[in-house]
Amino acid sequence: MNDNVANKKAALYVRVSTSHQVDKDSLPFQRKELINYSKYLLGIDDYEVFQDAGYSGKNTDRPAFQDMMRRVRKKEFTHILVWKIDRVSRNLRDFTEMYDEVKKYGVTFISKNEQFDTSSAMGEAMLKIILVFAELERKLTGERVSSIMLSRAEKGLWNGAQCPLGYKWDDEKKFPIPDPDEAKVVQLIYDKYTEVKSAFKVSKVLNSDNVKTKRGGTWTSKTVVDIIRNPFYKGTYRYNYREAARGAIKDEKEWIIVDDNHEAIIPKEQWEHCNKIMNSNAARNTSSLRRNSHVHPFSGLLECKQCGRGFIASLDLARKDGYRPSIFRCQGKTRALGCEVGMISEITMGPFVINYISNFLKAQQTLTKKNNLKDFEKILLSGKTFKDVVGINTKDLESAYISILYTTDNILMNPPAKTKSKENISELEVLGKEKEKYERAIERLQNLYLFSEESMPEKDFLVQKHNLKSKIDDINNKIHSLHEQNNNHVAYNDISFLQKASHFMIQNELLNKKFIDYRNMSMVIDKQLIKDFMNTVIDKVIIDDRKVAGICFKNGLTHNFIYRD
Repeated sequence: MNDNVANKKAALYVRVSTSHQVDKDSLPFQRKELINYSKYLLGIDDYEVFQDAGYSGKNTDRPAFQDMMRRVRKKEFTHILVWKIDRVSRNLRDFTEMYDEVKKYGVTFISKNEQFDTSSAMGEAMLKIILVFAELERKLTGERVSSIMLSRAEKGLWNGAQCPLGYKWDDEKKFPIPDPDEAKVVQLIYDKYTEVKSAFKVSKVLNSDNVKTKRGGTWTSKTVVDIIRNPFYKGTYRYNYREAARGAIKDEKEWIIVDDNHEAIIPKEQWEHCNKIMNSNAARNTSSLRRNSHVHPFSGLLECKQCGRGFIASLDLARKDGYRPSIFRCQGKTRALGCEVGMISEITMGPFVINYISNFLKAQQTLTKKNNLKDFEKILLSGKTFKDVVGINTKDLESAYISILYTTDNILMNPPAKTKSKENISELEVLGKEKEKYERAIERLQNLYLFSEESMPEKDFLVQKHNLKSKIDDINNKIHSLHEQNNNHVAYNDISFLQKASHFMIQNELLNKKFIDYRNMSMVIDKQLIKDFMNTVIDKVIIDDRKVAGICFKNGLTHNFIYRD
């Protein structure tokens, strides 16, 4: 070690999960060993211990570990010491990401148990070899566990999951058995579905009767469908049906089906009958029928600000000119789930969203460093559509301002691949606010010189004005310098979503229009094209009290609007 010991500081990281709090892996033992290693082998007396007790190593989402990494990024440490590499993470990807990051900050990583030190080329090579074999062992263990579980399922044995609605766990049988109270709910679902032949109608009945799901939630069409489709209720045990974490349905050849495996709640005949009804309903919903159905441009994009649920689209009455707009109702209110947000019409929402996007495009073309946040906001809210909006959330406005003003000129054609760090954006925001402060000072100075009863000598006015302008020039230079320094490896919020938006707008001459008549546009242009455009540009539109409360764009920018009372 050639570095000056006085400038070294070590972070000692110790961790145990609930199954490793004994013997040589205990926290006191790890701490003592690492302290001795730091003091007597490395000669580093300046150290700090970071301790996570009772946390799994499956990922790095641990408070002490995250605190240590935050301080590593501030360059507070020169070394990281651990007892074993699996104290950091048992996941190869997480560990590799951590190691790449500490290496970037010039931090030496040392594992005492495996006896390697990454300050040497050999130590780094040994680390990578160990990681490969650790990942191989983890995968082999996973395969063995999976094989055992498949074997158990073939024998009709339970593999450990939440019992379905209608069943409870039996310690003696080691398998779910019917729960008398919940079984009545399951029977009600099948009986009601046989009667009304609609999962949505069944969900409305259950919610209106205040019947809760297994987890105490409310019913939707999907939760009802899941009950009807589940063969567990007719006594059939089905395993290996989906990919992990409720993923895609696997090939039927991979399923494990054990008929008459356990006590049923629903007779086989009724289960088959309900599933035939569901199959018939699905068959009617063919692609040809879908093509003839009405296209709702904002379908799937709306979110209720109050309850967080989506909106259900339907057709409103046709107007005299043939225009038939969509209307959207919050699922929380439609399904009697307690939400009070009313419906919103395409007549209100369409002009607002399309004109706001148009203004955003105009701002992207016209905004310069001479413009401040107020100028930017004025461009975004220009037009009669926004007469009731008094402003945009300041932080949202700042993010969009920086994204447009400090990205490369060809951003529409060559979108940046990486996101700029929060630290750099924060520094630019501070400089932007400082610039606004001096601009306001110049404005006050001019008012004082021109209109104050106490006259100011012209010389004093010019000197002070020159000083303030010099400060603004210095800030502009700092902003430009910061941008140039980071231009090769960072970028601001990706506004590449405007590329497709711009193409669409130019085709329809929307950039050249002061106001866009959305109603006329939706009658001339195919609504599917409008829908595709909306889905390209927008992630979601937040609705509250029949108004557009916010727009979240695909690039991550969010604009929240402030209305008059």
